[in-house]
Amino acid sequence: MRLFKTKFSQISFVILLTTLLSACGFQLRGEYTVPEDIKEMSVTSFDQYSKITRLVKEQLRLSQIELVEPRKDIPNLHIISEQITDRTLSLYQNTRAAEKEIVYDVNYRVSIPDVGSKDFTATMTRSYLDNPLSALAKSAERKLLEDEMREFSAQQMMRQMARLKAEIEEHELEMLNTTEPASTSQNTQS
Repeated sequence: MRLFKTKFSQISFVILLTTLLSACGFQLRGEYTVPEDIKEMSVTSFDQYSKITRLVKEQLRLSQIELVEPRKDIPNLHIISEQITDRTLSLYQNTRAAEKEIVYDVNYRVSIPDVGSKDFTATMTRSYLDNPLSALAKSAERKLLEDEMREFSAQQMMRQMARLKAEIEEHELEMLNTTEPASTSQNTQS
């Protein structure tokens, strides 16, 4: 009976917490809305089979964007390059590296027909201890960090693409303003 009461109170607490969070407009991190105008998109890359390309495609699918073959009339996300660099942050007394910093950069371009294209860079930085006595663990940790940085970069790319909405609206407003004077001048001449 006591176990039942404990479970019941835990479930009640979770339901209460969920209700409060949904009522305040809380959204889980990772839900970034790509502009609604974009229903389908093509993805091209310096390496179609790279991990970053797969992660970006997965993020686009999560945003409910249909991935299609490249065409002139649909938006394109082109992953230009990725680069991993590292530098030494601190040294041991014997001048060996004690702590290192890894910097991951991915450069990409988003092209939208009749709007234009924009270049972006997503950058992630992580640091780790470089223990020379555990070389195998060190290389495994570095690989995990690199994979984590790629995943966070793919999410950052979606956040940056969410900002495209403002640029698309700005372009549509410009197009509307350039066509209005022409139509008003035609009306006054007739």
